[in-house]
Amino acid sequence: MAKIKLKQIGSPIRRPESQKQILIGLGLGKMNRVVELEDTAEVRGAIAKLPHMVAVVD
Repeated sequence: MAKIKLKQIGSPIRRPESQKQILIGLGLGKMNRVVELEDTAEVRGAIAKLPHMVAVVD
């Protein structure tokens, strides 16, 4: 499968607990951290829930 790189661009401070848990599930949690994940429907759904905190890096 294809890989997708994600970078955290927003802080989890003062965010709902559900958004913090999604970040942890993606392997993020600290500002400017970059992770490489499989491009699956689950990952795409998590990105869709956090467009203000996560950016796709090419």
